This record gives sequence, structure tokens and C-alpha cells, in this order.
Amino acid sequence: MGLSASLDNALSGMSVSQNALEIVSRNVSNAGTPGYHVQSLSVIDSLGAGSIYARTGGVERAFNSTLQAAYTTATSDASYASTRLDTLNRLQTYFGKPGDDGSLDTVYASFQTALQSLSTSPDDYATRATAVQAAQNLSTSLNTLSANVQGLRQDAETQIGSTVKTLNQSLQSLQDVNSRLAIQTNDAASRAALEDQRDRLVSQVSEMVDVKATYANDGTVSLMTRSGVSILDGKAAVFNFQPAGAMTATSLFNIDPSKSSVGQLTLTSTSGNTIDLVQQKALQSGTLAALVNLRDTTLVQAQGELDSIAAGVSKAFSTTQTSGTAASAGGKSGYSLDLGTIRDGDDFTLDYSQGGTDKSLRVINSTTPTDYVDANGMRVVSVDMSGDASAVVSKLSAILGPSFTVSGSGSGPSAAITVLDDGAAGTTDVGSLTANATVTGLQTGDAAFSLFTDNNNNDFTGSLSGQGQQTGFAARIQVNSAVQSDNRLLVQYQSGTSLGDPTRANQALNQLQGLIFASPQSVTTDPAATRLGGTISGMISQTMDDVGNMAATASTNNDTQSMTMDSINQRLGTAYGVNVDDEMARLIQLQNAYSANARVISTVQDLMNQLMQI
Repeated sequence: MGLSASLDNALSGMSVSQNALEIVSRNVSNAGTPGYHVQSLSVIDSLGAGSIYARTGGVERAFNSTLQAAYTTATSDASYASTRLDTLNRLQTYFGKPGDDGSLDTVYASFQTALQSLSTSPDDYATRATAVQAAQNLSTSLNTLSANVQGLRQDAETQIGSTVKTLNQSLQSLQDVNSRLAIQTNDAASRAALEDQRDRLVSQVSEMVDVKATYANDGTVSLMTRSGVSILDGKAAVFNFQPAGAMTATSLFNIDPSKSSVGQLTLTSTSGNTIDLVQQKALQSGTLAALVNLRDTTLVQAQGELDSIAAGVSKAFSTTQTSGTAASAGGKSGYSLDLGTIRDGDDFTLDYSQGGTDKSLRVINSTTPTDYVDANGMRVVSVDMSGDASAVVSKLSAILGPSFTVSGSGSGPSAAITVLDDGAAGTTDVGSLTANATVTGLQTGDAAFSLFTDNNNNDFTGSLSGQGQQTGFAARIQVNSAVQSDNRLLVQYQSGTSLGDPTRANQALNQLQGLIFASPQSVTTDPAATRLGGTISGMISQTMDDVGNMAATASTNNDTQSMTMDSINQRLGTAYGVNVDDEMARLIQLQNAYSANARVISTVQDLMNQLMQI
């Protein structure tokens, strides 16, 4: 190898060392920069004229597509979990822990204690006043909890809007980065910086919505949701959110957009097509999915449980039960029942056995169709009882089958039905037939009365019309204004009743402790939604347990996702992070290589000088 070749090799080596030193310097200076991927220089051994020399290849940036995909998925799931945890912790704080001062079960227990005192001393004004105050405390507690639940739904609605704005900004920035990456004339350092920015933006997007990232050879990235909806492919799609205004218990999602009363979240693709992301169930994880789930499912379920409690409390005071009278014909036996007192939303129940199996049926007076099995195992159906009894007869006959005989007579207030068994022992039997009607008035001679009422002091019957009277009732329940004005009505069930008569107080206590209630069909689409069933005290316990369990589950999920993120971040740190010790060792190697090449150049220079002197 000649002197000129040696000189060329040394110069190329110094050039490579210089470029590598620049990368080491860049790595060290960005050692603490979030999202920075460590860089290295590829060196190519090239064959020259009679020798091999080094030349600079490209700047290589640490990147692992499999690890990056795991990080993107974990980011979405962690964001989903933390968003749910934050809201459910607040919800649990509102409900309080069982037994805490101000918690729902404590307020209800105080109300029962006040009624027990009323039963003992109904003629004492202070005792009656305390009972009215306890009733007001219970209704206020339900009102406040309902307002808090709707406040959380309102927060979710607001956060959806702000998240959409941030998401669109991130997608537009990512589109701009893609455009710059597609220009192949960028120098290596600039491209590496752009790719760092690309990955940071993908991470930001994945926090808000679950995405799958696909990386092209030119460094650009395309994104689609896990459900397959493209949100970035050359151009960015646009997320749109139209808020619905103030959230109330009747603000519910419906798969039919014309019937939905919550904010609409849509996506406009680059081709101009628009899809409803909630209707199409396109979001599976990330902040947006969590907020939508909280707004439309989890918090709606919590509101429904409060409404069921409020409805039970009201019905326990206002329901009068009338048992059917024994009836028989041709060896068949059963019961007859007058339907005239059953108002819209009221019902009658039929207990019977068929084929050795005990069954229960609840029939609601309503024009709104319904047919389901409640949490207590009772089948619930509806039928319009405003006309003659034929509609009820037809409904019962279809349900019970030919082994029972169902007949009816009259219409409106005089309507009545009779249900008889088949007359054979041990095959079909009618156990009971009971009307559950809401009383009208406060002094009708009935111990039942409407202590708790709806807006404008209207009776609560549980009407199914429209969205149903029970929807949002916890926000509207109030103590009857007439009872607030005259607490003697807590005792006097008819004019002239002695103030020492405990009949009304005892009736209320018995029904609070004995009547069994159940949640109606869920207003959410979640098949796993909790359905309450049992006494009022039992339903309150179930509700508080449900809220506590949801918060505990959310905490566990958040811990799991946090551990997953920590593990992946450690792997990212190992794969992408700058190890300053390694960089310093590399720096020493480069300095030594640079010095060696410099010595070669110096030696060649000396030899050439000697040759020139010959």
C-alpha cells in the first residue's frame, strides 16, 4: 500500500471518527430528553485501490416495531384504566363508606329510627317533626347523590370535547411530520429527530384512542383503531363532537341518533364519510372510550340504582295491597281480583305453581310494552288495563297456557279477573293474586299515603310512559308538601283519627322492611349491569357495595396497567435510552482512533518530506 493510499485511509478514518463523535455528543446531550431514541453511526468497510478503508454509512436510530406496538397498546389501556379510576373514586367518595356519617345507608337508618320513635309516640309533636325532618334528609340525600352522578356525567361530556380537540391537533401534527419524513432529502440527524417526534405524537394519540400503528419504509406512519377504523393514512381523519348541553338523568344514549340525548362523537374520514364512533362501537380503549363508557353506561347504572331506591321508598309508603278473593268453578280453584284501583304504573302479582315449579308474575298497567325477568326471579310484563278486562285475560292466558283458566268481566273501575287452576292436585295451582295500588289522597281511611312525591307534589306510581317516571326520580323525590305543613298527617289516616294511633307508622315500618322491590330493565346496554332486588335496606347495601366494587376493580385494573407500563418503559429504556457510560467508553474509543489516524497522517507527512529531500 502506497503513501497516498495510507493518507486516504487515515483521512477517511478521521472523517468517520468525527461523524461518530457528533452522534456521541448528540446522544449525551439528549440523555434526559423524553422520547429520544439513541443513535449510532453505521461504518462501511470499502475496498479501494490495493487497500480497505472506512466510510460513513447512515445514522441508525434505535427502534423495535414489536416493542413499539406493545407500548402503544399499553398506553391506551393505561389511560383507559386511570380515567375510570379517577371518576369512580369520586363516585365512591360521594356515596361514602357503609356506616359513615352522611352515607346513604346511615341516612336511611336514621329515617327508620325516626319512624320507630313515631310508632312509639305518634302523639308527640317533636317526634313527628323529627320524622318529617328525617324524611327530608333522605330525599335530600338522594337528590344530592343524583346531582353528583350527573355532575360526573357532565364532566365526562366536557372532557370528551376537550380530548377531541387535543386529538385532532395531535393527528394534524402527525400528518405534518409524515409529510416531512416523506421527503428523502432530509439529512440523517433531521430524520432521526422527526422520527422521535413521530413516536411522541403516536404515543399522545394512543393515550386518547386505541390505535394500531403501521410504519412504512420511508418512516411515515399510518394509524387505525383496533376495530379497524382508519384515522391517519396520508391525511388525518377529523374527530367531531357535538355536546348535548346539561346532563340530566334523562340524557341517555340511544343507538338511534334522533332519540339520543347525549353528545354525539363522530369521525369524518379523509374521503368525507362520517361514522358515529359510539354507535359503531369503534372505540375500545384510551381516554375517549373510558369517558364514553362512564357517561353512557357506568354512571347511568349508578343513577338507575338511586332511582330504584327512591322508587322503593316512595312505593313502600303509598302502596296498598289487596288480596284476591277465593274463587272456584267445576272443581277448579283460584282467585278473583278487582283491577279498578290499579293506576298507570301500578301492578298486580300472581304466584302460582306449574309442573312442580313455583313461579311469580308481575303485571304492570301500562301501554308501554315490557317483558323481562327481574333480579328477584319474577317475570314482569305489561298490559293496558284502561279498557275492559279482555286485554288482561288475553295476556295471562298466553303466559299461563291452557292448564289455567283465565276469565274477566267489566271495564275501567269495575274490571275484574279470575284465575283458576286445572282442578287436579299437584299439577297447577294458584297461590295468590294481589293488587298493588298507589293510594290517592292523604286521609282516605287507608294507612298507606304518599309521604314521598314527584315534582309538583304528584303521586309516584312508576308509570312506564315515555322514559318512565322512575328515570331520574332520585333527583326529583321530595316530601309531600302537605305533610311538611301538617305533620299530624303522619298519623291521621282519616279525619278524626286519634294522634295516639300508631297504625300508619306501623304500616310504613312493616312495608319498608317487608316489601320486595326490583330494578326495572336497565337503561344501559351493558348486560353485566347490576340489577337490584330485595328490601329497600338490601337495595341500598347492594348499591353501595356495587359502587365500592367498581372502584376497587378500577383500582386493580389501574395497578395492573401501571405495572405493565413500568415493565414496557424499562424495556424501552434499555432498547432506546442513552447509556452515558457506554457513550463515554465509545468516546474514548473514537478519541483513540482519531489519534491513531492523526499519527498515520503525521508519519506519512514525515516520509513524504524525506522523499522530497532525496
